[in-house]
Amino acid sequence: MKIAVTYENGQVFQHFGHTSEFKIYEVEDGKVVSANIVSTGGKGHGSLAGFLKDAGVTTLICGGIGGGAKAALAELDIKLLPGVTGNADEQVQHLLAGDLIYDPTVQCSHHGEGHKCHE
Repeated sequence: MKIAVTYENGQVFQHFGHTSEFKIYEVEDGKVVSANIVSTGGKGHGSLAGFLKDAGVTTLICGGIGGGAKAALAELDIKLLPGVTGNADEQVQHLLAGDLIYDPTVQCSHHGEGHKCHE
């Protein structure tokens, strides 16, 4: 299983569509066996779901996310866990322990200068 986290400075980045890096965790037998920080190469919004699918990701942990991105991830069978804040590594451990706190109702619907999604 591969878990991706929107990533910035060790934290869960709060705007999926503006994510410049994901931290991708390879999990076997309920334990992280490797983790790599991967640049999106400038991709944004609509192309990020395909980027994750191409990387073999099956689960995404993120902060804020828009409706279009939610639909794109669902279409590609990537499990979405939005509304997460804090240290990325710790949140993956919470997921593996079965006690990750997330909010499936989070949906960002506005953009603009200084916009901060789910902070």
